[in-house]
Amino acid sequence: MNRASIEISLEKQTIRRITWRIVPFIMLLYFIAYIDRVNMGFASLTMNKDLGLTASMMGFGAGIFFWGYFLFEVPSNIMLHKVGARVWIARVMITWGIVSACMAFVESPSSFYILRFLLGASEAGFFPGIILYLSYWFPARHCAGVVALFMAAAPISTALGSPISAGLLEFDGVMGLHGWQWLFILESLPAVLLGIVVFFYMTDRPVQATWLKNDERAWLVAEMNQEAASKNTGSPHNFLRGLFDPRVLALSLVYFGTSAGLYTLGIWAPQIINQLGVSSMQIGFLNAIPPSVSVIAMILWSRHSDFTGERIWHVIIACLFAAAGLVLAGNTEGMIGLIAALTVVNIGISCAKPPLWSLPTTFLSGAAAASGIAIINSIGNLGGLAGPMMIGWIKSSTGSYKGGLYFVAGLLVVSALTTFWLSRKDTRWH
Repeated sequence: MNRASIEISLEKQTIRRITWRIVPFIMLLYFIAYIDRVNMGFASLTMNKDLGLTASMMGFGAGIFFWGYFLFEVPSNIMLHKVGARVWIARVMITWGIVSACMAFVESPSSFYILRFLLGASEAGFFPGIILYLSYWFPARHCAGVVALFMAAAPISTALGSPISAGLLEFDGVMGLHGWQWLFILESLPAVLLGIVVFFYMTDRPVQATWLKNDERAWLVAEMNQEAASKNTGSPHNFLRGLFDPRVLALSLVYFGTSAGLYTLGIWAPQIINQLGVSSMQIGFLNAIPPSVSVIAMILWSRHSDFTGERIWHVIIACLFAAAGLVLAGNTEGMIGLIAALTVVNIGISCAKPPLWSLPTTFLSGAAAASGIAIINSIGNLGGLAGPMMIGWIKSSTGSYKGGLYFVAGLLVVSALTTFWLSRKDTRWH
């Protein structure tokens, strides 16, 4: 076997080993994170009446999560870069688990808003921290596929979590608590427990990976060092560069639209399906169908992106597909048509994100990557405020979800156009 063949074999062996060690675990973490972000969509089926929450109040409460997220995102990611993922991700998860459990004891719209803000502040840094963590372990050519596996946890959590959340609502009256209170309490416990596991299981950097063979560790350390050195040779990699790079701001705008779409689904899909006049358990199972299909589409789409090395059109086509699905959802009333439209939206949103998250680490590394990824996620996730909040406001004003769905579709079109413009400005993405 010649030297090139040995190198290829070692790469495959190493990537396979770190994938099995890291990816299933971080998928589990994101699975829990996403449930705790959007489980209020199911809680609201009964909580709104108990607390006197209108559609606009619910939309504002769903969105204010992202103000806390926005304010603490960059500091959190900088801390992760300094102290290591093991310590910081553990801290993040334990904190958000405690705050999420406290959601069971809200008594008014004001306490609801405060705890949603604190939940966002507590969880700030988790998602971009994991994206940054993956950039320490996987060469850029493997990124989209790995990120897709990680992000598949979001639709999987909806698919599996929807029936679970619906089932927990049936605990109404047990030990004098409402069903939505049990939902928040029981779904917050895994975050605290897994936060403890993180501290003992995660490895911060490849050089510390005693679970890799010596030749595997040596190859990975050399590969990641070489890749870091090749990114904008001669340019500083401090955190200010990540904050002010115009490409970072453009990607933030792209992510804004995709986040609006994602959290429109997470927060409002149960309410939209509820218009069909079905039970909570039926809503749970119907809401599980679209994300189940989107998981398969996301993995295949991302593998194609990695195989071809193309990112831009994989983002653009997916964003436009999701926008079309939202327009269809606004003009469909029957059960089959509505679930089909929501499936289209799920596929588009899910497929856009992995190739999008492969772009920042092509031009950022070190502290600049930490701050840049955090900026993209924090500004972009304000779409999670704009989308759900506008849908709630428009629903309260018009009695229909149609206008709000059109609004989010428009944001996704802007994301597609921004991605195209960005590709004209950076030749490496052509």
